[in-house]
Amino acid sequence: MNDFALSPEIQAARANDYHIQPLIIGRWSPRAFSPTAVPEEDLLAVLDAAHWAPSCFNEQPWRFVVARRENDLQRMRECLVEQNRLWAGRAPVLIAVLSVPLFQQNGQPNRWHAFDAGTAWGYMALEARARNLFAHAMGGFTAAKVMELFHVPDNWTAQAIVALGYRGPADQLSKELQVREQPQPRRPLREFWQEGPFPA
Repeated sequence: MNDFALSPEIQAARANDYHIQPLIIGRWSPRAFSPTAVPEEDLLAVLDAAHWAPSCFNEQPWRFVVARRENDLQRMRECLVEQNRLWAGRAPVLIAVLSVPLFQQNGQPNRWHAFDAGTAWGYMALEARARNLFAHAMGGFTAAKVMELFHVPDNWTAQAIVALGYRGPADQLSKELQVREQPQPRRPLREFWQEGPFPA
């Protein structure tokens, strides 16, 4: 793979005060997807990156259900709310991100399972971007349908559905979404951290 370079589109939208990895700045969540198939090697590499995420006690509580065959894609699309189905239905891969809420070693509750699964999703998104793919995670879905249609074990939790693929033309989106089809800036870093305790 070539070194990741920021596009002019990203540079214009995401000026940054500190030098961090361009791949992090370059990750964003478009809605316009091409139907072009994701190569097997790239899909497996994206999943491989996710499974190298850190987790409490190295529990690795994340699980992924991949839909890329048409019958599985149709099932996954049924789980999405209508607003997401309109654009994510074009993505060639949909991935349900699940987590297991109990520690395997002792069956006790793992209160970090969702946190750890979210970290795995972040690794997934970055590896996708490194391979010229885009990953867009959605909270707008019906978890019960994921559980039912994909026969997910009862004690697991559905956290998100991720659309994965190459970027498509923005004009396939509604006028409203076309306006939003661009990298979004971030609020200033100073709004997100402080040193020491909060004021009493």
